[in-house]
Parts: sequence; structure tokens; C-alpha cells
Amino acid sequence: MATRIPLSRSIAAHTVLIAYTLISLFPVFVILINSFKSRKAIFSDPLAIPTPETFDLIGYATVLKQGDFFQYFLNSMIVTCSSLFFILLFGAMAAFALSEYRFKANTLTGLYLALGIMIPIRLGTVAILQLMVAGGLVNTRTALVLVYTAQGLPLAVFILAEFMKQVSDDLKNAGRIDGLSEYRIFFTLVLPLIRPAMATVAVFSLIPIWNDLWFPLILAPAEEVKTITLGSQIFIGQFVTNWNAVLSALSLAIIPVLVLYLIFSRQLIRGITAGAVK
Repeated sequence: MATRIPLSRSIAAHTVLIAYTLISLFPVFVILINSFKSRKAIFSDPLAIPTPETFDLIGYATVLKQGDFFQYFLNSMIVTCSSLFFILLFGAMAAFALSEYRFKANTLTGLYLALGIMIPIRLGTVAILQLMVAGGLVNTRTALVLVYTAQGLPLAVFILAEFMKQVSDDLKNAGRIDGLSEYRIFFTLVLPLIRPAMATVAVFSLIPIWNDLWFPLILAPAEEVKTITLGSQIFIGQFVTNWNAVLSALSLAIIPVLVLYLIFSRQLIRGITAGAVK
């Protein structure tokens, strides 16, 4: 029989979670409400809800007129979606190999990949830039995709390998008896069972990629390949900052993250809570 959680503990846990959620959403709330206000209203009362007197769409009009916002948005979508595809594909394949097969370097390979989680990839920025220059990949979306894929693989392998270890060996062996190749077993039997883990990896990888400013600034600063985060910097000057445009650009940049969360929310929650209750 399942152990019943005391009501007081349940209320305390939910109170903490609700408080954490409100704290996390507060900056998003401030950005959204101020993107619909005039510059004077933003500085006079930044926490006030827009009223008919303070409501102003000048920020969105500026974003759509100045710079090539749609190109920035498209670049971010291409880089993010491509990076997520390769992270999930290669991460799942590597995790399957580490969890399914036993070889001499199995543990060593796992530890090597774990170092990628502990050591920030930005420490190798100079070496990465040299590689991209040598390969003629500077100011290309390919450079960003390669870097973000390398950045996201260690965490993807770490999470997916643990989930794949829980997939029944009897199921995989039955597939082998039926004559399925290892690729068919991987794609048709294993992957459908680890969708919650895939959703978890996708969300955890998306946010750092979409919000990153460091590598786009160094590897792809050209106008035609700017991401939305880097493109928003055109409204930030040394002496004058167009806060209406900055907040409007950031509000539009939030949309893909919210959409992805709504799509994968159920799978994400299942992935995070998997194994908590046996």
C-alpha cells in the first residue's frame, strides 16, 4: 500500500513550489506588461498594469521596423531546432550504446561525457574560434549548431542513459529473436518508451541555446546570421537605450519557449518525476 503523505507536509511542499513559481515568473511578468507601456510609464511605475493612458505599442512598432527582426527570429529557430535534433539523435544513440553494450571503455566513456557537464564549454572559446576560422565556418549558422550540439550532448547522454537502463531487456531480446536489427530495436522499441526523457532533454537544452548571447556574438555576428538575442542588442546603446524596443523584442523571444513547454509539459513532468515513485 502507498504511504499517505501528511496534509501538513503536502501543504508546505505546495506552498514552496507556488512561491518558487511566482518568483520565477515575476521577471517575465514585468517584461510583458512594460512592453505595452510608454517609456515614461515604464520608469514612473514599472510594476503597474498598462492602462488606456499608458498603453503604447511603440516598442513593437520599433522592433518590426528597425533591424530585421524576422530574420533574427528565423536564424534562432533554425539554430535551435537543428541543435535540438542532433542533441536528441546523437545523445540517444550514445546513451543506448552505453546502457546496452558492455565494453572496456564503457565506464571511462561515461566519465568523459560527465566532464562535459562539469566543465563550461565557454572555457574553450578561443580554441573553438580557431577551429571555426580554420574551417571557414565563422558567420554561419553551422558554427552555432556544432557548438550547441557539443554543449548539449553530455547532459543528454547522462539523462537518456539512465532511462534506457529501465527499458526491459526481454523486450529488446524479443526484437532480436524476431530478426530486428539494432537500429530497428533502437528506433521502434526503445525511443517510444523514453519520450518523457527526450522531452526533458529538449526543454533543458532549448533554453540555454535560445537565450545564448556569447557564441552568436563571437562566432556569428554578421547581420544575416544574427540570432534574436544578439539582434535585440541593436536597441541598447552606450548612452541611450530604447527600453520599449528591448522589452518588446524580449517578449516576442519568450513565445517559442512557452510554446515548447506547452507542447511537452506532460512528457516533461513525467520525465522529471520518473523513478520518484516505484
